[in-house]
Amino acid sequence: MAKQCLMRAKYEQEVMPQMLKTFGYKNVMQIPRLTKIVVNMGLGEAIANNKVLDTSVEELKLITGQKPVITKSTKSIAAFKLRQGMSVGAMVTLRRSTMYEFFNRLVNISLPRVRDFQGLPRKGFDGKGNYTLGLREQIIFPEIDYDKVEKIRGMNISFVTTARTDEECLEMLLAFGMPFKKK
Repeated sequence: MAKQCLMRAKYEQEVMPQMLKTFGYKNVMQIPRLTKIVVNMGLGEAIANNKVLDTSVEELKLITGQKPVITKSTKSIAAFKLRQGMSVGAMVTLRRSTMYEFFNRLVNISLPRVRDFQGLPRKGFDGKGNYTLGLREQIIFPEIDYDKVEKIRGMNISFVTTARTDEECLEMLLAFGMPFKKK
């Protein structure tokens, strides 16, 4: 049996009792939990240079530990010289233990490496209990070798939860140790 991740243990020992106390759930199955983390990298410049896609896929593979899926455009847009079906990005969906390991590395290692970090904005909630944050640089992750990076690229990280409201999601992420800005 595989060893249990630190964040999974923290969820069971600290987050669940805190959520139960804060919101007064009648059943432990009502307690929100993290279902998946989606890491997405949009690559508009891949239209002109296909090599950009290969390097970004390798970087995402290093960051997440899982092979990314190449996303294709659904529409043709003449102004951007974009045709339907062209590769325009890469994404990874993390679940279970890989999700918790990535979450642990993001919160404890990568986010503290961001220059002039004031905390994460509270504007990234979607109204249905999910949170999305945007990163401007992929080099905050220690897996990326700074000398081999051709260009600084950003990415979106979405936290999909079973929370019904943004308040529940915020409370859960705060209990996990996500560094949000003070109001």
